[in-house]
Amino acid sequence: MSDHPHEHDHGPFQPDEDYAGELGPLEQALRELLIEKGYFTADELRAQIEDMEGRRPENGARFVARFWSDPAFRELALADGKAAAEQLGIDVSVSPKIVVLENTPRLHHVVVCTLCSCYPRAILGYPPSWYKSREYRSRTVNEPRRVLAEFGTVVPDDVEVKVVDSTADCRFLVVPVRPAGTEGLSEEALARLVTRDAMIGVANALSPDAA
Repeated sequence: MSDHPHEHDHGPFQPDEDYAGELGPLEQALRELLIEKGYFTADELRAQIEDMEGRRPENGARFVARFWSDPAFRELALADGKAAAEQLGIDVSVSPKIVVLENTPRLHHVVVCTLCSCYPRAILGYPPSWYKSREYRSRTVNEPRRVLAEFGTVVPDDVEVKVVDSTADCRFLVVPVRPAGTEGLSEEALARLVTRDAMIGVANALSPDAA
């Protein structure tokens, strides 16, 4: 069993490379202008980038494991996701509102940002490339079950699939259904069952045998 959730960035969607390439020169010009105008220094920008690059889905996995294990934390997380993250020592000071979505045997949430790529970076780090693609953003809204199936997640017909649109003012974190046979596992062991994709909603948590 590995120490960290194993992730792959090879979903059925590819990033829009042309779109990203168009933004590169604009981003550089804007960054240089803001530095020149004194809004921040190059060192401050570098420090912020390093901080964001240091954030990993393991923080979210710890969050979910505590949610599964601690009824009081679950109640707090459902009421105020940011407060719950702070209780775990996760710095979410620069994050907008964080709403926690609990999957159940009758309801499956999947998160998309139809306008751009809003994502709970404070907890999960950078989003996968497919999350930012136009294909994922459009198809998930129109045919969520087919998209989930392409990720290997077949949702039974009697389970409602709810697509949630992330915005600049609100981020979403999906708590997958706790796998069977995990009673008595430590939070550390539970966290190994939680992948980034499960916290977006395109996958389920891993079974103990698969972790």
